[in-house]
Amino acid sequence: MAFEGLKRYMPRGIYGRAALILVLPVVTLQLVISIVFIQRHFEDVAVQLTTDSARAVSYALSIDDPEAAASALDFSLRPVDEEALPDQDLRRWYDFSALVVMRTLRERLQNVERIAIPDDSRVWIYLRREGQLFEVALKRGRVAASNPHQLLVHMVFFGALTTVIAYLYLRNQLRPITRLAHAAQAFGRGRHVPYTPGGAVEVRTAGHAFLDMRARIERQIEQRTMMLSGISHDLRTPLTRLRLGLSLLDDDEREPLERDVDEMQRLIDAFLDFARGDAETGPAEPVDPVALASCVVDDARRAGQPVELGVTEGQGVLPLRSAAIRRAIENLVTNAVRYGTRCRVSVRLTERSLRIRVEDDGPGIPPEDRPEAVRPFVRLDPARNQDRGSGVGLGLAIAADVARAHGGVLRLTDSATLGGLCVDIVIGR
Repeated sequence: MAFEGLKRYMPRGIYGRAALILVLPVVTLQLVISIVFIQRHFEDVAVQLTTDSARAVSYALSIDDPEAAASALDFSLRPVDEEALPDQDLRRWYDFSALVVMRTLRERLQNVERIAIPDDSRVWIYLRREGQLFEVALKRGRVAASNPHQLLVHMVFFGALTTVIAYLYLRNQLRPITRLAHAAQAFGRGRHVPYTPGGAVEVRTAGHAFLDMRARIERQIEQRTMMLSGISHDLRTPLTRLRLGLSLLDDDEREPLERDVDEMQRLIDAFLDFARGDAETGPAEPVDPVALASCVVDDARRAGQPVELGVTEGQGVLPLRSAAIRRAIENLVTNAVRYGTRCRVSVRLTERSLRIRVEDDGPGIPPEDRPEAVRPFVRLDPARNQDRGSGVGLGLAIAADVARAHGGVLRLTDSATLGGLCVDIVIGR
């Protein structure tokens, strides 16, 4: 459970996680060195130096001429008035070695009144001897190691330098992974990005596996497209012969059979549309989705269909295959007017996604049947009235394929405004 909570604060990208893996041990090592070495080593040095200085001060105060003894021991000692006594001990808030010096001086010297360590150059000690207040001035170097921050500066500098060098090397190792991820993402959105495997042996192996998988998928799509196209075109010839043969029959016998032939013709056309959906894998071009949806709505209204353009939010262009997106919208509009009396098309374009929504006031599709509705050649008779129009169950399937080819999804929900089915094509930018 603790690791699950930490996942929220972890970087999501591979560069961020690699940098965290790289920087965290370096920072931890520096902290350990700071605590173990600096604290113990410099504290021990400060205690030893301060103890020696305290002995020298005690010796100077123990003889008859303390000032001369202090001068000989390279520090100053003189009697002062009570006005010279500071109100409290003095040190800088970040000077932690001064704490060790003050503590050691109070332990080694008697009758210490005040200790002042205002800077890195001098230490002032105020103490009493036989009722007289003395001021002792020591050099800071006699009680603590000089320039202890140099170790910290060197440690931080070289730690940062090695981190930068390691990051540059790690970035070169991670670049093939990001290139592989980009190529896989582009292929998932229907784009063919040139990719050459590189990097470590494991990354090269994954790259070659991706290229083999992409080639197999492309061959499979091509074979399915050729098969559907070939079958559909081959069926046109016998259908034409059937039409010629039916034209010689009487009207009573000819009309039912012609309706069957027309139904077969529509089925073949649907096959060709489904095959063209796989065949149209060319490069995407900048397209204005609002203008494209408006054009589809205008064409449908000229054809006498009850279609209206709803709310359009956002402006701009994004790379799309205009023919495929247009076919998907037209299929959704055709389904909407077939099973309902009103159809509304709306577009929402944001910085992160594109949403094209088609709503109708028909009977809709129950939630439990929606996964089946987007499968090819599936017709939901209980949900859609087949007497209102014929279909082969490819409208939603083609729209779903188009959405997936652009890296998006097709969502089926209930329309909040018209009460029927609401179909959304959502594509990330």
